[in-house]
Amino acid sequence: MDTFAAGGTIFCFVGAVLIIGFVFLANAIRIVPEYQRLVVFRLGRSVGTKGPGIVLLIPVIDRAVKVDLREQIREVPHQVSITKDNAPISIDFLWYYKVLDPTMSVLQVGNFELSAAGIAATTLRAVIGGIPLDDVLSEREHINNMLRTRLDEVTERWGVKVTNVEIREIVPPREVQDAMNRQMSAERVRRALVTESMGDQEAAINRAEGTKQAAILSAQGERESNVLRAEGDRQAQALRAEGFAVALQAIFNAAKSVDQKTMTLQYFETLKTIGSSPSTKFIFPMEFTSMLDNFLGKDAKK
Repeated sequence: MDTFAAGGTIFCFVGAVLIIGFVFLANAIRIVPEYQRLVVFRLGRSVGTKGPGIVLLIPVIDRAVKVDLREQIREVPHQVSITKDNAPISIDFLWYYKVLDPTMSVLQVGNFELSAAGIAATTLRAVIGGIPLDDVLSEREHINNMLRTRLDEVTERWGVKVTNVEIREIVPPREVQDAMNRQMSAERVRRALVTESMGDQEAAINRAEGTKQAAILSAQGERESNVLRAEGDRQAQALRAEGFAVALQAIFNAAKSVDQKTMTLQYFETLKTIGSSPSTKFIFPMEFTSMLDNFLGKDAKK
């Protein structure tokens, strides 16, 4: 019985040692990811930052605090702020931060996230209090930069970098919203009237341009028509003149072939026509006798 009892005691002792060793190893060996660091305190004194990879700690003596190095995003809920012109507005925004110095983020502040959120809300009220309502609604980027700069000035001593601040929503008072809606409606009506007037103006310009082009084309057509008519008249006159010239040439050629007797007979025919008139006076030219001589010939004279 004594041997059995001694064996059981030894077995319990070995088991207890194994359990203690297992707990020791579990607390002594830490695997730290790439995006994390361990701030190690040994007997209450900081011994620096450990990681990434396998980190060996002394159980009971060492205490480790995990710090995430990834960029984080936090939301600041709606905060009621008073603008420079005493208009209450509700604003919520997002802020982004990144831990640059894990040791400082643990040693310099108890909970930098909660502290930064409180400072963000306070800073927001201070910034909005110096800006009129119209500028708050229209200059979000400027307000974002001011918030980021002021937050970064505070968190820099904690080893934390505020990378960005984005205002998500601005809720103005009900009266301001109604005024903005009326202003938007009036602006849309104005744009519609401007667009309509511009359309009428362009239509009038197009009509005037069309009338001008039609007048130009009509004038060009009239000018070309006058040119063609003048050209036709010139060619017709040239053809008539050419016809007259041909006729005169033919008359001239015919006159050259007419002898004196033929001319005398023509003269007699003219006298016959004169004689048939009711006139009682007859006038004979002096050349009449010479014409008779030419017609009767020299033998008649004799």
